[in-house]
Amino acid sequence: MKKTMIWMLLLMPLTVWAAKSDLKPRLVVCTDIAPADVEPDDMESMVRLMAYADCFEIEALITSVGWNCDPYPVEWAQYLQRVIEAYRQDVPKLMERSGQKKFLPLKKENGQQRLGYWPSAEYLKSRAVMGSIHGGIKAIGEDNDSPGSDLLIRLADEDDPRPIYVAAWGGANTLAQAIWRVKQTRSVNEVSDFVKKFRLFTITDQDMQYSMRMNLAYSSHMWLRKDFADDLLFIWDEGAWQEQCQLGKQHWAQHQQHIQGHGALGREYPNYKWGVEGDTPSFLYVMPNGLNDPEDPHQAGWAGYHKHSLCADLSTTAWTSWEEPVRNISVGYKQRFYLDELNDFCARMQWAAEGKGNRNPLVAVRVLDGFAVKSTSSIAPLRITVKAGDTIRLDASRSSDPDSDALSFLWWQQPEIGSTTATIDNASSAIATVRIPADAASDTIHLVCEVHDDGPFRLVAYRRIIIAIER
Repeated sequence: MKKTMIWMLLLMPLTVWAAKSDLKPRLVVCTDIAPADVEPDDMESMVRLMAYADCFEIEALITSVGWNCDPYPVEWAQYLQRVIEAYRQDVPKLMERSGQKKFLPLKKENGQQRLGYWPSAEYLKSRAVMGSIHGGIKAIGEDNDSPGSDLLIRLADEDDPRPIYVAAWGGANTLAQAIWRVKQTRSVNEVSDFVKKFRLFTITDQDMQYSMRMNLAYSSHMWLRKDFADDLLFIWDEGAWQEQCQLGKQHWAQHQQHIQGHGALGREYPNYKWGVEGDTPSFLYVMPNGLNDPEDPHQAGWAGYHKHSLCADLSTTAWTSWEEPVRNISVGYKQRFYLDELNDFCARMQWAAEGKGNRNPLVAVRVLDGFAVKSTSSIAPLRITVKAGDTIRLDASRSSDPDSDALSFLWWQQPEIGSTTATIDNASSAIATVRIPADAASDTIHLVCEVHDDGPFRLVAYRRIIIAIER
């Protein structure tokens, strides 16, 4: 299925500053999308995902079991199709953001997509399939194969080194079934290699009915964490998604003003029932905006913060945020970034409705002094090697804005990584001075350069700087 495609962008995407060779992250969504009177938040999150279709290689949209639906009513898949059809109407205007004039042939769309490319609605429809309609570990087996689990196997078997990020808005039963099926015919090493292709971000544990949500042993998620602990990067979120719901309710007026009714997608964005977009953190975690690398869950971002520790089932481990103080830290980051995240969405919905609007700044960071730099990619973190007592000057003055808006700067350190606190002088200037303590041990410091424009919605972009201290 995968064939390298060539796509020359006229203008790079607006949440990232990317080289022409940059590929999108591979994303799979498992959604229990439902009617608005049952559970509207999946519909809300799907609208948002479509507004960011230039940022993700959407490999599969799998309708499947969740809290409120076991078995999953197959007719509910129509709500996914409604969002895709709304995207079909809005995508010509969304394409104006990056100067895209046409779609690639479907055969090439099925290849590797580059950041900034808006896929056709036909491509998205071809990736919309049914997954597991029943939940729980007992459903896994001979009678649980589905078009979704078959597709996941094909995706992992493709000749593509990129990881596959699975965002579980409902249950991840379809992924568990795919792994079970592979186990029946492949060697232990082959199964390990297969599982290592995936990264799983679950919005709580929804592989069950809501009324039995505390019976964690019922879920296939526990089996995944237990039997594949060394192979599967598993993020079990129990902090960011609740805060996403609450903050959405607190800022609902902004949703009504700038999202609902804006374009065909905005007309499909329903009123909330329980909370707003509780599933959205699962793909915000993968958002290629320069803030965090999804291969390192230590890095805080729009999906909060997680730590590898014992899970709520008290028998398996994963990257999670259910216990204090990690939960409070995760919620704190969600609160810190929420307005930027929401404003970014609002700006994109203006493009969907009008074919014009504000675009994100482009962040460029360089080191002014002679330190070893291990990475210069515009999305991957900038890596610098220093010694204790060194002083570094970091320069973001070459950052720019596609709309010629004025820029403001903020340099800050993520304190949860490493034990060394750097001193940042001129933290609100384009050029910051970073002082490493003379008594610092071998350690790692994570800094972030945060850049806002002064245009509508005051859009943001980031660059993470990872400083390795050598003794």
